[in-house]
Amino acid sequence: MATSVEPTSEGRADRARLSLATEAARTLASTTKTPPQMQGITSRWLLRVLPWVQVSGGAFRVNRRLGHTLGNGRVEFVSTGARVRVIPAELTELPLLRGYEDPEVLRELADGCVQRDFAAGEVIFEAGSPADSVVLVAHGKLGRRTSGPYDSETELGVVADGDFVDDRVLAGGGAQEPGSREFSLTSLTGGTVLLLPRDHFRAVLQRSPSLASHLERASASLSGRTAEGEAEIELASGHHGEPELPGTFVDYDLAPREYELSVAQTVLRVHTRVADLYNEPMNQLQEQIRLTVEALRERQEHEMVNNREIGLLHNADLRQRIHTRNGPPTPDDLDELLATVWKDPTVMLAHPKAIAAIGRECTARGIHPGTVEYAGRSVPSWRGVPLLPCNKIPVSERGTTSVVVMRTGEQDRGVVGLHRTGIPDEYQPSLSVRFMGINDKAVMSYLVSAYYSLAVLVPDALGILEDVEIGR
Repeated sequence: MATSVEPTSEGRADRARLSLATEAARTLASTTKTPPQMQGITSRWLLRVLPWVQVSGGAFRVNRRLGHTLGNGRVEFVSTGARVRVIPAELTELPLLRGYEDPEVLRELADGCVQRDFAAGEVIFEAGSPADSVVLVAHGKLGRRTSGPYDSETELGVVADGDFVDDRVLAGGGAQEPGSREFSLTSLTGGTVLLLPRDHFRAVLQRSPSLASHLERASASLSGRTAEGEAEIELASGHHGEPELPGTFVDYDLAPREYELSVAQTVLRVHTRVADLYNEPMNQLQEQIRLTVEALRERQEHEMVNNREIGLLHNADLRQRIHTRNGPPTPDDLDELLATVWKDPTVMLAHPKAIAAIGRECTARGIHPGTVEYAGRSVPSWRGVPLLPCNKIPVSERGTTSVVVMRTGEQDRGVVGLHRTGIPDEYQPSLSVRFMGINDKAVMSYLVSAYYSLAVLVPDALGILEDVEIGR
């Protein structure tokens, strides 16, 4: 006996359908897909805000006026990337060398200084250790402490940029046995000191009769007048009649810095089978090149921030580096930072976590930072200066980072990017993709190269706020 089955509502709907169902159609259709995605791609604001200067000869020389300050009791330094050197003539700020004028001997003493970089909390030397070197503070703050009368430490004060410690090591030409340090020296912030070893000073002294004679006289006066900043240009103004006008010239730095183009490179390998058989609907070779170029540009920005020779964090003048008052980035700290580049600052760069910390500190004080339109986007700002995120600025294990402010442009004596366009097989400006051949395993190789550098034209074009705490 046959049994009849009533059709369900779904069955009736299938009989009524006049076209192919979408579920069935998808089995024959290609999947809708995106090009390969890459999480490491960022906005790369630094590469976007820098004006780029064409470097045809492979190197870019920054000519400056000669300048340093004498007679103010503080030692000055010059920095080339992460390397810090004391200006030889500045050694005459040490009491026992005041008035000494032999440049060759001073240069030899300066060349013997040993650089030591330190982080906050490091002990430079302990009380009671041999006093075997003069400590010249290039950058940072250090506290002097000694044992107090009641088994507690006594603070003897702070030394900072340009100060020097234990110059008595040079007394008597360093001939006597070194004494002991009378206090401990501990860093309060990160920074750099140069150590002038006692043994090196004695070796130079034995070869220099003029230095020995000067130490015997121990002159306390400094010859020459004080000249603040760059070498002075003699001028006259406000005069009447026909007085004799001063003669002058503009002195230049005899050893200007040259920035050579750096390179970031990699070899991209693609199997010919992939390029031949799997090139549709997306070109596999082009996608491989695109993602490699993105990674190379990210590395380029990282190097332009962190490289010890050309990076922003290592090329700021020591006098352009400041520290936060209490750790977190307060509005007062940001104002102090802008004061370092007060002549038309262009942008500020900070890690995204630092920008969040700035927002918290401003909110706690009832201050609401504004926004400005920059490059077609609305971005946060401070005092009208755009505050742009840059995740290449590192955050230390202690939760500290830096905030950068700079003036850009060659005409404004600012910070500029350096590159070379028109290179063979150029894929993007100053970036080439060059075919290297196919090996015996049927793998194609492409050399991908990016050429770049960065130059700070004058010291006050770049300022850094250091030791910025982001954790509280």
